[in-house]
Amino acid sequence: MKAGLKMFGLPVAALLMGAGPVPQVPDLGPQLERFTYPWPVQTMEVDIVGAPAQMAFMDIAPQRPNGRTVVLLHGKNFCGATWGSTARALSEVGYRVVVPDQIGFCKSSKPRAAQYSFEMLATFTKRLLESRGITRATIVGHSMGGMLAMRYAILYPASVEKLVLVNPLGLKDRGEEGVPYTDVDTLWAGEKKTSYASIKAYQLENYYHGVWKPSYDRWVWMQAGMCQGPGRDTVAFAQAKTSEMIKTQPVAHELYRITPPTTLIIGTLDKTAFGRAQAPANLRKFLEPIPMVAPRAVKQMPNARLVMLDGLGHSPQVEDPARFEKALLAALEMPRR
Repeated sequence: MKAGLKMFGLPVAALLMGAGPVPQVPDLGPQLERFTYPWPVQTMEVDIVGAPAQMAFMDIAPQRPNGRTVVLLHGKNFCGATWGSTARALSEVGYRVVVPDQIGFCKSSKPRAAQYSFEMLATFTKRLLESRGITRATIVGHSMGGMLAMRYAILYPASVEKLVLVNPLGLKDRGEEGVPYTDVDTLWAGEKKTSYASIKAYQLENYYHGVWKPSYDRWVWMQAGMCQGPGRDTVAFAQAKTSEMIKTQPVAHELYRITPPTTLIIGTLDKTAFGRAQAPANLRKFLEPIPMVAPRAVKQMPNARLVMLDGLGHSPQVEDPARFEKALLAALEMPRR
């Protein structure tokens, strides 16, 4: 959508229908083969049910190293490239930054035989860091990446210098709220209907509290572009399996096991409540979004604090990079308790 169009504050219907036809989305490939990342992309080979798969990542070396490493973990509807501004800000002050695309997402392989689990993704992430000579790092996770970061910290506490969770999923077990199980076939059928318009409408309502900026369009193009062409079915299947992973593998009951120094950075206007689409209509309005859950969750973690970013939504690193990066750098410089 062109930058000159009036987007700010428009409701979903006006934004998607009143601004002209939905643009033709290019086929970017099921592994984003035709989408450029801000730094060179490398791959690490892993084994998935006896077959090789490629885990893509960026490893950004600072000009003046401070001896510390930060790992940035993307969310389900995001990719390593979405961390571009954050990675640049960290690198400029001396951090080495590693940004993986998890197996099943973005530029990494999407093997049909994979049985996705947060333990699997955490294990591959640990293996990646070890292959780069990194034994200890600060782990930053956003959305689904926050769930993965929590699982990583539980599995490998000695390898985590600090933990930063940005509007993470998983702070509450949605099954306890009544969200029913949805099988992979049903989720797969829904994922096959994904389009530019549906992605944009969902993000506008849940991530950006009804306010759209032209800079967000790049990330809609990125996500929608994986769903075009002959790779569409492969991407949809991986998305369905990872949705089931999020629903069936909650970390909410294990928050007490997260021992590294932890900071939750929460945009107060985030409306995300994972599973709302699958919940009965009479239940949806009662599902608490992340900002309502976070204050209770942080008290269950032994060494955690909460930073609320007023006026921002689910993706503060995208919505207001400068403000988010200031909060992140402050969290990284906090003395260990």
